[in-house]
Formats: sequence, structure tokens, C-alpha cells
Amino acid sequence: MTENNNRKLFKYRILTPLWIAIFIDVLGFTLFFPMVGFFSELFNTSMTMIGLIFSVNAMFSFIFGPILAKLSDKYGRKPLLLISQFGTCLAFILTAFSNTLWMLFLARMIDGIFGGNFPIAKAIISDKVPPKDRGIQMANVGIAHVLASLIGPAIGGVLFTWFGLLGPGLFAAGLTVITIIVTLAMLEETWPKEKRIQPHENKFEVLPKIRDNKSALSILTLWAFHTISFTIVMSSLSFFSVSVLDLTPIDISILFMTSGIFRTGIRFTLFKPTIRKLGEDNAIRLGLATFLVCFFLLGFSTNIFVLFILMMFISFAASLTRGPMLSKITQTASPQEQGKINGISSALDSLAQIIGPLLGPFILDTLPPYWLGIVVAIIAFPAFIISFQKIFTHKNEINEKLSSI
Repeated sequence: MTENNNRKLFKYRILTPLWIAIFIDVLGFTLFFPMVGFFSELFNTSMTMIGLIFSVNAMFSFIFGPILAKLSDKYGRKPLLLISQFGTCLAFILTAFSNTLWMLFLARMIDGIFGGNFPIAKAIISDKVPPKDRGIQMANVGIAHVLASLIGPAIGGVLFTWFGLLGPGLFAAGLTVITIIVTLAMLEETWPKEKRIQPHENKFEVLPKIRDNKSALSILTLWAFHTISFTIVMSSLSFFSVSVLDLTPIDISILFMTSGIFRTGIRFTLFKPTIRKLGEDNAIRLGLATFLVCFFLLGFSTNIFVLFILMMFISFAASLTRGPMLSKITQTASPQEQGKINGISSALDSLAQIIGPLLGPFILDTLPPYWLGIVVAIIAFPAFIISFQKIFTHKNEINEKLSSI
């Protein structure tokens, strides 16, 4: 069974250059994880201001990502993907040489404007992969994130310790140059000119169906509370480590790296047995309960060992919940509604990426650190409560209708 899944995972060789480009792109992004907490000292400003700058980056990505994806419908995937990659490279170079706050702001703004890599990547997958195989091919994006998170923070922490912001900034720019070369030399255009003149479906036609689907609304609401609380914690972790625990960039690198290794280990060892023993719904509830407790205790952490243990449990919870919840989101809608419901879940992630960098650093700047745990736990609590509602999948609903005839 595993061998068959692996064969399906890498079935579409035409997408191999895309996976390479995504992995390198995510690796460049994860380089900056350990050092964000040091930006307030580096630029002589508050954590709230640094959080605002990264929130603005997410805002521009939220606005321009769909625009770039839409332009790729008209001009082709490859040209727009290359434009996005060139913009990302410019943003990394500006970040490397940023010595004032406005330069950092400009760099993150440019990165947000050209942050269309993932929407375009999803469009490329949709072009070449039939609906029945898209889910497992989309899993490659998650694999790229996990693998990059294992080594990116470690490299970033070392480069920042030795060279300051210049090291990771130029290294990330160099990685982006490699993605550009891979895209130019290896990636085939998946949306040829003859297809670009075809009218596209009205994406808003399925909105009333989603609105009337109580199961879809429940799981989307659950996801909203979860992903906002999760993103607040992850975007605040570096700030908390520096301002409360006084950790070094190397310490934070090790924390992120070991957390990634632990999460990967759980994914390939404990994940399936836990799902089989508890069932998917109970596994999600266990994960959400673990998140709730760990988020609350996080604000009361007093040393790196306590934080490390909490991150291990958070990694365990993430393995049990995030993938299965995204799968369950898609299962609550019909095949004709997949684009819309995935678009809504992506929009909720973007909203979380805007709120997270704003709220977490603001709390650490203005309140005792334990308030971070209290506030995030309050936001996470509704997700745990909603998880006890019965969520019907599209297949469940069809079967119920058939049995009632």
C-alpha cells in the first residue's frame, strides 16, 4: 500500500521541476525563522513594528497572489511564475542589505507583491493532474515545507550568527536564482495559448451551495480558529525566545530544526497507528486538545527545556490535525465545489498570516508574556468545542439521501 502511494506521489514527472522550485523557495523563506526575534534590536524598534512589517507582507500576498494566478490564465503559468521568482529574489537582496526600517518594509512589501508562487503552482498541478490524483499531488507541497523546515532554520541561524542579515539574505537570493534556472530550463508550460482564450467558470456560482452546507461551514469555522491560534504561536515563537528566554540564534535554530525532525518522525511512525486506533475524528480532537493545553502553557515557559517539550507536543498535535482537517474540509463539498472550498480555506490561512504577526508581538510588547498563552488558548478553544459536532462528508450526505428514498 505504501509503495503504491509513493508511486502515485511521484507519478507526474512533468511536475518534478515544480517540486524542486517549491522546495528551494520554502528553504529560502525558512532561513529567516530564527532571526525574526532579533529584528527589533537590529532596527532599533519594537516587536510590534516588526510584526506589522511581516503582517503587511502577508496582506500584499493576499491581494496580489490571486492577481498573479489570474494573469497566468491569460499569459501562461511559466512567465508569471518566473516574474514571481524574480520579485522574490529582489526582495531577498533588499533584505540582505537592509540597514533601515523602511528598507526592510520595502523588501517585505515586494516579497508580498510577487508572492504568487503557490497559487500559480496549484494552477500548474490542476492543469496536468486529474481531480482524482490532485490531493496526493498537493501533498508534495506539504512534503517540501517539512523537508525545508528541517534544514532552513539551522542554516539561517548559523549564517545570521556569522554574517548578520547579509548572510541569510544573500543565501536566500542565491537559492531563488537556482529556482529561476530550474523553471527556465526544466519546467514545461502547462497552459498553452489555445487554452487561454477559453472562458472560465464563474467561481461565485458555487458560493450559495457552500453557504447552505452546514458541515462545510462548521469545519471551515473550526479551521479559522485553529489556524489563527496556530499562526500566532508560530509567528511569535522567535520573539518570545529572544525577549523572554534570551535565546541565541543558534538556540532558536536548534529548536525549530528538532521540532521539524520530531514532527516528521511522528508523521511516519505514530500518525497512522493513532488514526487507526482512535479514528480520524477523535485524533483531531486529541490534537486540538493538545494544542489548547500547550498554547496556554507556552506563555508560562521559563526556560528552553520547557519550551522544547511544549514544541514536541505541538508538533505531535500538528501531525494529528492539520492534514486530516484539510482533507475533511475537501470531503464536505462536492467535486464541483472543490475550487471554492479550497479557496476559502486558503483565504483563512492568509487571514491568519496577517493577524498572527500583528497580535503575538503586540502582546509581548505590552503585556506580561503569560498573556500570550492565555489569549491564544482563548482563540483555540472554539476549535476544540466545534470538533465535537458531527461533520458529514459529501459521501455521507449522498448515502443518507439514498437511504431515505
